[in-house]
Amino acid sequence: MKRLFIVALIAIAATISASAKVGEMSAAMQFSYASKNSMIGLGVNYQIEVVRNLRVEPEFIYYFENKHLSDYNLNLNLHYLIPSYSSARIYPMAGFSYVNFKQTGTLTTTHTNRFGANVGLGFEYLVNNHFKFYVEQRFHIIKEWNESVTALGLKYIF
Repeated sequence: MKRLFIVALIAIAATISASAKVGEMSAAMQFSYASKNSMIGLGVNYQIEVVRNLRVEPEFIYYFENKHLSDYNLNLNLHYLIPSYSSARIYPMAGFSYVNFKQTGTLTTTHTNRFGANVGLGFEYLVNNHFKFYVEQRFHIIKEWNESVTALGLKYIF
């Protein structure tokens, strides 16, 4: 099931990328903080504007171990960019998530897979023609693991 989800994400991203020649594309690196277990994470994403003010974002975040728990997330989010004539923009976001939890014990290590959803709000600021700074706040809805996630990052615009 995990492989099927990853293949589906790659196929969707490739299809959208091929059809989004006129839209803005960017790649980003981010720092994330997940509230449930106070985990710090590093992430990367790729954004493609598929139609005016609507973009798709495949995303990967790895959360470092804290209290014997680490995880990684594969997300596929949609952002609606609220029209603005300034360098700052706000966007609501929603999407799907796959999470792999790794629980490390004294003698055993267990992995748990979960599917869930993301709902949140983002803010981005255009620094120059090639860079944007952004901050996002989202609620990660997963069975037995709802949490708030804050992300800060820098996007490179192609």
